[in-house]
Amino acid sequence: MYAFDTIAITLSPTFVVIGVDSCGPTARPSYATGINIGFCALFLSLYSILRKQPSNLYVYFGRRLEKENSRYQDPFTLERFVPSAGWIVKAWEVTEDEILSIGGLDAVEYKNISQMKLAHVTGSPPNPSHFTILVRAIPKSTEESLTDTIRNFFTNYHGSSYLSHQIISRTGKFQKFMSNAKKVYKKFVRIRVTALDNKCRPSLYRCGLCGVVSNSFQFYHSDYNGKRTDLQHSDTRKRKECSAAFVFFKTRYAAVVASKVLQTSNPMQWVTGIAPEPCDVYWPNLWIPFGQLWIRRLATLLATIVFMFLFLIPVTFVQGLTQLDQLQQKFPFLNRIPNKAFVIQFVSGYLPSVILQVFLYSVPPMMMMFSTVEGPISRSGRKRSACCKILYFTIWNVFFVNVLSGSIISQLHIFSRPKDIPVHLAKAVPRQATFFITYVLTLGWASLSSEVLQTFSLSYNWMRKYIFRLKDDPNAVPSFPYHTEVPKVLLFGLIGFTCSILAPLIVPFLLVYFFLGYLVYRNQILNVYSSYYESGGRMWPIVHNTTVFSLLLMQIIALGVFGTKDAPVASGFTIPLLIFTLLFSEYCRHHFNPIFKNFSAQDFIEMDREDEQTGRMKDIHMQLLTAYCQLPPPTTNTEETYYDDSVAGDAHNQEQPIF
Repeated sequence: MYAFDTIAITLSPTFVVIGVDSCGPTARPSYATGINIGFCALFLSLYSILRKQPSNLYVYFGRRLEKENSRYQDPFTLERFVPSAGWIVKAWEVTEDEILSIGGLDAVEYKNISQMKLAHVTGSPPNPSHFTILVRAIPKSTEESLTDTIRNFFTNYHGSSYLSHQIISRTGKFQKFMSNAKKVYKKFVRIRVTALDNKCRPSLYRCGLCGVVSNSFQFYHSDYNGKRTDLQHSDTRKRKECSAAFVFFKTRYAAVVASKVLQTSNPMQWVTGIAPEPCDVYWPNLWIPFGQLWIRRLATLLATIVFMFLFLIPVTFVQGLTQLDQLQQKFPFLNRIPNKAFVIQFVSGYLPSVILQVFLYSVPPMMMMFSTVEGPISRSGRKRSACCKILYFTIWNVFFVNVLSGSIISQLHIFSRPKDIPVHLAKAVPRQATFFITYVLTLGWASLSSEVLQTFSLSYNWMRKYIFRLKDDPNAVPSFPYHTEVPKVLLFGLIGFTCSILAPLIVPFLLVYFFLGYLVYRNQILNVYSSYYESGGRMWPIVHNTTVFSLLLMQIIALGVFGTKDAPVASGFTIPLLIFTLLFSEYCRHHFNPIFKNFSAQDFIEMDREDEQTGRMKDIHMQLLTAYCQLPPPTTNTEETYYDDSVAGDAHNQEQPIF
């Protein structure tokens, strides 16, 4: 049993030591604190300088240059090379309404989430997805074509509200080619028509590595224009119609009703659901037969579990580094490590978090691949699924596996005796206080500094410009990585809730992290990331459920702490907290969660009536027929279709500064 009566805090110029009485564990964030503070200060200073350089504008202001058609000046001033905090002021002063208009509903952390969700639906322009449902598992008939089957079915059972439909085809590689061709062609057209600086003209016309003359684009231009139509017509003959289609209705209310009810007595046929927004559709997964989805979900679940347990190998290794004395007993060759305070502090305090972070870089792409195989029909749904997988992964591998110190397998027996879990957690969490404080510094502070500096994008931009001699691409603006950032924030919330009662020194480090994250993420949404699609706030139930879980875990640990202290009165007051937290979670699940899954019939009917009275409904119906375009239609003037004059202006004509 540990004694938690006295907490001694020793401060020195180089490290911080927390002692939990004489018989308790000690936590030494030590040199990790100074190292990470130094890295953060360096990265933030570099960012404040590099963001002012014209060559890095598309790294740090990609969204604004793409959406607002901003221009920039290129004055040579001393202020460009001096660190400043102006970006912090701008990120702090931006309002929630501006964040909502720029980043969408997913981008704003506000109080009245339900009201904002309804206002987002009713206040936005007519959305094609509100009139459209996705129908899957359509039975094929030998007597009539698939399009006749769909038309006859919905005319018969939804005759008063059915408008039209669009069959989904499995078009093979040509669809991917057409999707990429538009982006590639716009790049070459922009290079050809944009006014270039005289000093940059020779380098832009040659490849930086092989010296190939860039006007060879003329050959590909004519070849593409000549063969594009033939390729598309030949692919049309090879298209394979899938048992899925988008069905359009005359009103929003009719589409919602049709998406929620069973269409036939066989629930495996004519399966319906609200369609994603056109820009959110993930076309490669629409051809997947409905009967395969449960197999894919089961397979990805098993693959995720296997990957989580395989990851125990590096986590166990990292865990051993935090207990260097035990490793030296098992592996005598480690005794050669110099017995100096700096070396010991670095190996046991800072190095484990760095190694774990390196291994964690492989998790997001792996989980995104699993989520893609799972079969979501929307890009936001795929990102939301990956977010959940990464969240479960990090909570298990970063928190629980590190808390269950020693042999992981030998500690799993505690779950067979639920009454002993609180006491075991109360004893185990303080042992890893050093690791968690250092983890907040390494993955928290340093990762936010790296995020605002855009380390990878900055390196890639430098290679493009100075090695490959390529021009800035205004269309290569990334979307916000919710699937990686949301789990990270929620994990730190969990660590803060659970460790604050046993290692209170972690609280100021977490406060700094959340305050810095508030400014960094607002700055990135305002300037860097572009919102091509969004889930309509459906990330928030994940945030809510994880926060409730963190509260419950904190209360369970508190119950264990009071149990080790032989304080029955305090334990008695903790039990009602658990009950009230569960009741609050159930209240929110019934009152707020349906808003994120369903639409209000009252709001949709009022919106339909308003559109009919103003005469906008006919225009909406016309737009529905071309909203979900699986392939671009053939055109004779490709350049006029793909090229936008708004992006061809001289980049040196300043309209408003963006720094």
